[in-house]
Amino acid sequence: MNKFLIINPNDNVAVAIDTLNEGDVLNVNGTDITIKNNIETGHKFAIRPIKEGEDVIKYGYPIGHALADIAVGEHAHTHNIKTNLHDNLEYKYVPVHPTLSIPKSDLTVKGYLRYNGDMGIRNELWIVPTVGCVNGQAQAIIDRVKKELDTSHIDDIRVYTHNYGCSQLGDDHVNTQKALAALAKHPNAGGVLVLSLGCENNQQKDFKKVMGEWDENRVRFLISQEVKDEIQTGFEMMKELVEYMRNDKREDLPLSKLKVGLKCGGSDGFSGITANPLVGQFSDWLIAQGGTSILTEVPEMFGAETILMNRAKDESVFNNTVLLVNNFKDYFRRFDQEIYENPSPGNKAGGITTLEDKSLGCTQKGGNSEVVDVLDYAQPVKVHGLNLLNAPGNDLVAASALAMSGCQLVLFTTGRGTPFGSFVPTMKISTNTKLFNFKSNWIDFNAGVLLEGQSMEKVLKDFVDFIIQTCNGKHLHHEETGFKEIAIFKTGVTL
Repeated sequence: MNKFLIINPNDNVAVAIDTLNEGDVLNVNGTDITIKNNIETGHKFAIRPIKEGEDVIKYGYPIGHALADIAVGEHAHTHNIKTNLHDNLEYKYVPVHPTLSIPKSDLTVKGYLRYNGDMGIRNELWIVPTVGCVNGQAQAIIDRVKKELDTSHIDDIRVYTHNYGCSQLGDDHVNTQKALAALAKHPNAGGVLVLSLGCENNQQKDFKKVMGEWDENRVRFLISQEVKDEIQTGFEMMKELVEYMRNDKREDLPLSKLKVGLKCGGSDGFSGITANPLVGQFSDWLIAQGGTSILTEVPEMFGAETILMNRAKDESVFNNTVLLVNNFKDYFRRFDQEIYENPSPGNKAGGITTLEDKSLGCTQKGGNSEVVDVLDYAQPVKVHGLNLLNAPGNDLVAASALAMSGCQLVLFTTGRGTPFGSFVPTMKISTNTKLFNFKSNWIDFNAGVLLEGQSMEKVLKDFVDFIIQTCNGKHLHHEETGFKEIAIFKTGVTL
C-alpha cells in the first residue's frame, strides 16, 4: 500500500495514508523528499515549497493560505494554514451540465407501497407527541403494546420524544410543526398515533392543517385532556393499528421510489478520498435509475458552494442555492457567531485543517449530478435527482431533517465513528479500515478498502448490494441496538 496520496495533479500537498516519521524519504513524482515531522494518517504534508500567504491546494482547490513558509516534507495543518473564507461572496452562474453515462439496472427494492405511491423500507409503529408534555404517557402506551399484543409482524414500535410543541415562537414553532407532520406521514411508518395534550401551542387542529393529506387507515389522533384515561384510549387505538398492519407485505418496487439522505459526521482526512466519493458515486447511480438523493449540512458547503451552484439545472435553482448559502451565513451573524468556526476538534485530529478542506470533501457526497431543487427545512422532496436541503451540520438534526424531507435511508460517512441513529435506517460508512475493525459494533460498511487497492467499481457494486439488502429489511447496527431518535432544528426564543 502506498504511504501517501496526491488527490489532484495541481495539489501542493499530499495526504499520508500511513503514519510517516521524521526522516522518512518518499519518492514523490520522481523526486525524493524527506519528511520533516512525524505525520499521522489523514494529515497533509507539502510536496512543493509553499510561501507565506500562498494558497494551499488540495482536491485541486484552495483550502486556505499559508501562515508561514511551508517547506517540502513539512506537516501542513492548523498551525501553519488559515482559511481564506470571510464575508458573503458575489456569485455568478457558470453552468456546468454534467453528462453521466450510467447504465440502467434491473435491480428492485422489496418495500411497502403506501396509499400515495411512496415506498417504505420499514414497517414500524410510532407515537408522535405534538408536545413534550405527553412523552411519558406515550411511552406508557408503547410499553403496554409491546407487553400485551403480538407485534411480531412489525419492524419496530416506539415513541419519538422531544421537548417542543409549546412555548415556541416564529420559525421555531413552524419548524416543530413541519418536522412532526413529516414524521407522522413518513412511509417507513405503517401506523402512527399522534398524541396531544390539549392546551399546547401546537394545537391538533392547526397541526392537521400542516399535515395536509394523510392515510386515515394508518394515522390516529388523540387529545389527552379530552379523555378520562389517555393510556387506555391510546392503547386501544394502537391495537387497531397493529391489526391493520398485519396485512402489510413487502413487494418488488422500482429503485425510482428510493430517496436517500447524504450525511457525514466525525470526518477525517480520508472522508473526501474514500467514503464521500463512494457515496457520491452511489448518488449518481441511483439518480440514473430515477431515484433521489438529498444533500444538506449547509455550513459545510461554505468554500465549495460554487461547485454545487454551477451544477444547478437552471438559473432559478442557482439563485435558490445562493439564497440557501447566504441565508445560513446571516443566521450565524444574527447570533454574533463566527461563520467559519469549523471544523471540530475531532475533524482536526483526523487531518482536516480548514472549512474549505472539510467542505470540498463533504460536497463529494453529492457526486457529479446536476442540482435539481433546493428544499426548505422539512419540506417534502418533489423532484427526482440531487436536491439540496436547508439544515445545519449537526449530525442528529441534519439526519432527522433528511428523513423529514422523505428519505427512507440516510447514508452517513464517518472517519471518527458515531453510534447514533435517526428515525430511519442510518448507515454508518467508515472512511478507513482501522475504524471499521475497531468499531465493528457501530460501522456498517467499510469504504477504507479504497485505500487498499480495491477499485471504485468493485466497492460501488458491493455498496449497492448492501444498500439493497438494507432496504429489503436487513437491520443496521443502530437498529439492532435501538439507538433511534429525532432532533428538531431550533433557531430562536423559548418562552
